Amino acid sequence: QVQLVESGGGLVQAGDSLSLSCVASGLTYSNYRLGYFRQAPGKEREFVAAIRARGGHTYYEDSAKGRFTISLDNAKTTVYLQMNGLRPEDTAVYYCAAKQGGILSTIRSDYDYWGQGTQVTVSS
Repeated sequence: QVQLVESGGGLVQAGDSLSLSCVASGLTYSNYRLGYFRQAPGKEREFVAAIRARGGHTYYEDSAKGRFTISLDNAKTTVYLQMNGLRPEDTAVYYCAAKQGGILSTIRSDYDYWGQGTQVTVSS
């Protein structure tokens, strides 16, 4: 059974940094993909960043490029999203997601497994 357990959300001020973590267990295929999505109130869930377990290739949504960094630990069981230069428009519930193989997708429905979400609030 695949489980994704997230942590690290909180309330910060604009310009601050925050790091999210997601511990993945039960993934049976070694070359899985892990990603982060976010959902602001009244909006659709949108892609933020993704990483491929084998090779470490990454992909970012445009507003995340240069500010956010997605990474995996050496055991490839924990994915991190380091967020710097946070803006009020980054306020959302952030979700960790996983898919077994395939491309580094930005499409929500391509991901098979989801974490419970963690709230990030950025005040101006």
